[in-house]
Amino acid sequence: MAKIVKSDAQWRKILTPSQYHILREKGTEIPFTGKYYLHGEKGVYSCAACGQELFSSEQKFGSSCGWPSFSAALDAKKVELHEDASNGLLRMEVVCSKCGGHLGHVFDDGPRPTGKRFCINSESLKFEKKEKK
Repeated sequence: MAKIVKSDAQWRKILTPSQYHILREKGTEIPFTGKYYLHGEKGVYSCAACGQELFSSEQKFGSSCGWPSFSAALDAKKVELHEDASNGLLRMEVVCSKCGGHLGHVFDDGPRPTGKRFCINSESLKFEKKEKK
């Protein structure tokens, strides 16, 4: 898969200020405020920066953490995990494998069978409704 590389100026042209802050500056949205936190429609969540499909509503669950939570990515190759020691915490950052956009963090306190909780910023996602066939 070819990586997408853009300058800061190019990213600023295609992303909203809040999307830019989260995806390119590793920011976060205020908990319990994201448009997908309580979202329940069936479909696919893609990277807001590059459009790569990342998560399915099938893996979305209510974790009460304040951000949309998923038990797994659509494909492990669609996300990369990086150690993040910012803010005095050791966490695993989740980034889009195609454009390097910051999505959120993953924790080991999710539901079975994966035991993972991908805690993802709504601003880093776009949703496409898809009906099961």
